[in-house]
Amino acid sequence: MSVIRGVLSIILYAINTLFWFVPIFICGLIKLIPIKPLQKIMSWAAKQFATVWVTFNSLNQKLFTPTKLNVIGLEDLKLKDWYLVIANHQSWVDILVLQRVFNRKIPFLNFFLKKELIYVPILGLCWWALDFPFMTRTSKSQLKKNPKLRGKDLETTRKACEKFKEMPVSVVNFVEGTRFTASKHKRQDSPFPHLLKPKAGGIAFVMQAMGEQITKVVNVTIHYPDGIPTFMDFAGGRVKNINIHVEVRPVSEELIGDYTGDSEFRVRFQSELNRLWEDKEQTLQSLENIPK
Repeated sequence: MSVIRGVLSIILYAINTLFWFVPIFICGLIKLIPIKPLQKIMSWAAKQFATVWVTFNSLNQKLFTPTKLNVIGLEDLKLKDWYLVIANHQSWVDILVLQRVFNRKIPFLNFFLKKELIYVPILGLCWWALDFPFMTRTSKSQLKKNPKLRGKDLETTRKACEKFKEMPVSVVNFVEGTRFTASKHKRQDSPFPHLLKPKAGGIAFVMQAMGEQITKVVNVTIHYPDGIPTFMDFAGGRVKNINIHVEVRPVSEELIGDYTGDSEFRVRFQSELNRLWEDKEQTLQSLENIPK
């Protein structure tokens, strides 16, 4: 039964995506015309189409995926505000969960993506049309070989964030940088039992580029009581419960500054992020006590 349910659900995901791809992609093409007011209108229209796309995906989940979402802390969220959304990352299901929980409660979620993902069929072009930033992260080894690359990550982020200043947006960052697995956790020797080490660079660059506009940090903790699921587990209805804890925090002074040029600020920022991750670890442990 779960296999049939999963197949039907995936077919509906595909139909829904193909249907809304057309108007979203057309908006992206029209935005290539260098007329600022037209580009702004098309950006707004593309996000409206994408919001309906997410709404139908959520209906699909309710129809074929009898998963109960236990959500805590959705008060005081607004559609007309700028948010930085941070979350722990365990599965591709996290993205569907975030979209379902925040759809029409805060501005459309914009994810920072690896540049390779633009080549994903259909979805890559949708993400491009929706102004999702495609990032090239410069490693420490690359910087040693070519010091001129220093600051390129910040410049790329700043250019991406320029598009976000035209209208309210929610910028999503998975601070761990990758999905949690036991092998990654062991390799990192992470001090957090249920989390990988947080990476400060991504959100530091966003705050450095948009610190004057982002007013709130939405700290999301996702917990899967029955273990981390795959997308097929979720589509097949084998995920019975998901616990989501949402905490809305004001943007503190410790999060705004010159991360690349001020070493003292960089240390303070990393310390603040580690404290936040210690709180998230405690939250995960408390979510484990919620009855299934």
